Amino acid sequence: MSRVNFGAKPLMYPQPVLIIATYDENGVPNAMNAAWGITTDFKEITISLSEHKTTDNLAKRGAFTVSLATEDQVIPCDYVGIESGRKVPDKFEKAGFHATKSEFVDAPLIDELPVALECKVKSFEDGILIGEIVNVSADESVVTDGAVDITKVKPISFDPFCNAYYGIGEKVGNAFKDGAKLK
Repeated sequence: MSRVNFGAKPLMYPQPVLIIATYDENGVPNAMNAAWGITTDFKEITISLSEHKTTDNLAKRGAFTVSLATEDQVIPCDYVGIESGRKVPDKFEKAGFHATKSEFVDAPLIDELPVALECKVKSFEDGILIGEIVNVSADESVVTDGAVDITKVKPISFDPFCNAYYGIGEKVGNAFKDGAKLK
């Protein structure tokens, strides 16, 4: 096998496309697209963020939601990543998003994105946001037999090699089961 070197870069698959939503000091919703995030404990999410309108809002409100971007909403999800909330105060509205206030944290849920983690800010230092997951909510339209159905959500993944979004493919195995065949 011959390898191609790309240098020290944040190139890894899959990268979820996370849409972070906050309220500003006047209760106006804002959203941004973030690719560098992961759950880091049972009730914790960690996201790498530079300075944005969203980070201003995090400092003021102490809460945020993280929605999974979907195939059906790829255009508005990309838009909130390429437009600045500091320059366009109605960016959320221009994306075509509608907000419903979370009943668990002081942050908006995005009606058009069916799955969201509702979080309180635990810390935000040196560009690393750590949030306490207070609740996970899903629109009932994507729930089958009491569980979120990935085929109904249709989440997207970010391809950092080619700056592209991809849908999630077919099921290829069963976690915590298939490996037992080698025991």
